[in-house]
Amino acid sequence: MSALSALKTLPSHPIAGGHRRRSSPFLSSLTNTSPTGHQLRSSAAISVSLSHSVIAPGRPVRAVSANVVSEEKQLEGSAFPVISREEALDLYEDMVLGRTFEDMCAQMYYRGKMFGFVHLYNGQEAVSTGFIRLLTKGDSVVSTYRDHVHALSKGVPAGAVMAELFGKAAGCCRGQGGSMHMFSREHNLIGGFAFIGEGIPVATGAAFSSKYRREVLKEACDDVTVAFFGDGTCNNGQFFECLNMAALWKLPIVFVVENNLWAIGMSHIRATSDPEIWKKGPPFGMPGVHVDGMDVLKVREVAKEAVGRARRGEGPTLVECETYRFRGHSLADPDELRNPAEKSRYTSRDPITALKKYAIEHGLVAESELKAIDKKIDNLVEEAVEFADSSPPPPRSQLLENVFADPKGFGIGPDGKYRCEDPGFTQGTAQV
Repeated sequence: MSALSALKTLPSHPIAGGHRRRSSPFLSSLTNTSPTGHQLRSSAAISVSLSHSVIAPGRPVRAVSANVVSEEKQLEGSAFPVISREEALDLYEDMVLGRTFEDMCAQMYYRGKMFGFVHLYNGQEAVSTGFIRLLTKGDSVVSTYRDHVHALSKGVPAGAVMAELFGKAAGCCRGQGGSMHMFSREHNLIGGFAFIGEGIPVATGAAFSSKYRREVLKEACDDVTVAFFGDGTCNNGQFFECLNMAALWKLPIVFVVENNLWAIGMSHIRATSDPEIWKKGPPFGMPGVHVDGMDVLKVREVAKEAVGRARRGEGPTLVECETYRFRGHSLADPDELRNPAEKSRYTSRDPITALKKYAIEHGLVAESELKAIDKKIDNLVEEAVEFADSSPPPPRSQLLENVFADPKGFGIGPDGKYRCEDPGFTQGTAQV
């Protein structure tokens, strides 16, 4: 029996919306209204059991049934918390770290400490924390150009991330990646990607590697890959091609759509024929899930099941997290296109404030403990800035490293030294 078909119903966690709905945490349909008034979600819960239908003779296809879930766990209607005290503290600290770090990035950018485009994650912390804090060190994460917080959630030190943003040699990519290209082999962060969609094939390859190691090389490998990308990516070819490949080979991967409703200045509702992205999973033979991405507890419940399915060898899942960014597309964006009332509506559902309220009301933590975490994170981020600012820039000899597999003949001259160390290196480049 599929783990999905055996899943019971959990109550909706009312930390963000203030209401309770009887729904499965996996494949539940939450009633949300888009900025244009388009009703994105049905109020009925959708069963996660998988049924078989036939679209052509001899071609069975797995599809998600639309039966309303009737079974409930005893937690329905109860005030009993669904997370432990330790989990509450970990979730809160990780989310506060992401928010505080990004706020500091804005300050440093406007002070001229960072260059190029910098895209902040404010408002979307529940997605990163809800998924990544469940992963093991061996699991892989593939990100987008909005990748600082994904790196932090995966365990990359704040100092290494900040130094990378400053373009310093102490950065996690030695200052060569910058804001949109965070990478850490040690933490299995397989990169941020500047062009939308280009990280999805890389993530699919990482998931294939895990499956190959387990099934062909007979290694004890149950590593999972989580691929993050935005709603603007979901009309691109790589997205559909990789859904097909992942389902065909039952790869251990979770595709996470961070639907913040805007692709730069284009409304998601105007850009796609069917705004319900999660529906694109079942046609490829994988579950499609929608979850309130402003509620870290809901995201966490969905993530548990999706990651668990992948780890058990049951294949991929497509998860749409409906969230919202509190700042413009990048720090160069004046953010004048979005309706102020829309922004106000989402900022009132701040995922950090909601988790704080939930944890205190359920007696999991004291407010003084959360204030202590706030202070701890403030100090940590200040130290990260000091570390980055005092770190040396990359040496000139690093210019051609990691560009060619073997730089000899171009990067290294007959004398064995890097050509870029020659003061006349840039002269006559076309002839070289």
